Amino acid sequence: MSQTTIPKTKITIGLLWHSISSDNLGVGALTESQIAICQAAAVRAGVDVNYLIFGTTGGKHYVPQGISVRIGSRISIKQMMRGNSPFLKELDQCDLILDIGEGDSFADIYGIKRFIFLIVSKIAVLAKHKPLILSPQTIGPFDHWLPRKLAIAVMQRCNQVFARDGLSSSYLTKNGVRGNTTEVIDVAFRLPFTRPEHHTNNKVHIGVNVSGLLFSGGYTENNQFGLTLDYPALIRELLREWTNDPQNEVWLIPHVIPDDLPVEDDRIAIDALLTEFPSAQRAPDFNSPSEAKSFISGMDFMTGARMHACIAAFSTGVPVVPLAYSRKFNGLFSSLNYPWIADGKSMDTATAFKTIMEGYDKRELLKNQVAEGNQTANTLLQKYEDYIVLCMIGKYS
Repeated sequence: MSQTTIPKTKITIGLLWHSISSDNLGVGALTESQIAICQAAAVRAGVDVNYLIFGTTGGKHYVPQGISVRIGSRISIKQMMRGNSPFLKELDQCDLILDIGEGDSFADIYGIKRFIFLIVSKIAVLAKHKPLILSPQTIGPFDHWLPRKLAIAVMQRCNQVFARDGLSSSYLTKNGVRGNTTEVIDVAFRLPFTRPEHHTNNKVHIGVNVSGLLFSGGYTENNQFGLTLDYPALIRELLREWTNDPQNEVWLIPHVIPDDLPVEDDRIAIDALLTEFPSAQRAPDFNSPSEAKSFISGMDFMTGARMHACIAAFSTGVPVVPLAYSRKFNGLFSSLNYPWIADGKSMDTATAFKTIMEGYDKRELLKNQVAEGNQTANTLLQKYEDYIVLCMIGKYS
């Protein structure tokens, strides 16, 4: 889909399925990073940007300073059907829509209800004849034929679809979405941060991002994600190994911190572990994704099961062994030629433990590979920024 419009000096960008208040700091990291990329593009394009954010809300508030941001109306299918949807009216104010799908929600693996919200919002944008760009995200999987058919039809009508990993890019090609697709990388590699002063106690600072969701067994509390390992047992074994060595300083790091969803709250799992491993330390409850990334950047090694906690480590040069519970991990890190992943859907507990400990022992090697991966990430995200510049001056493709 190609079109050119008269350039403007002031534009409004709708950020669909973003959030600047989500208790999931991964979703917030995507939003902060998206705005940082758009601001860099705006300088190059010579435009001022207002942002209108549509998505889920939470208990946080991390608006970047000096940025014009408004929170849009909630997306209600009932209101759309009744013809009184403020969301639809607010779409009219936007010059273009960047839809990031909360990173990995454009799929049917999280249930049909979430998929319906994602797909209806996209159809609404297309019905308004607004340029729709799917920002870097995991695409699919769509295991059922109807969601897959709807998703393909919508993506074929987008101005551009950006996959954040090779697996998603291949999935698009396999399902006939071609010509308007580009493979880049997760925007969170651009999340701003401030590196803390180097620690002076000569200990090895180890960060362990504990997933409350995996600790609970998923939303169903019955191994929802089909792990082949015992996640709580793995975390306990790692903590037992690391806290027994006086040369280590172990930090338990939360990255999803909702006050009203205990099954997903990393802090609950961490507090339980601290009763068993009192020599470990608890990271603070971060007020923003950038604050979390800044803290993580001070680690000497990290492992975790929240992907954006792992990206925070990787993008700040920290050796990291992610624990994958979905293909989004495998796709993203393989795109960076980074093989150090403990795969929770194929490894048993002992193998995952061995893999993480090997990464810890070889952390200097991992650090070099992380540096190479970050060069690749920077190149890929520059492609995305270049495209946003073109959109801002009215040249869509």
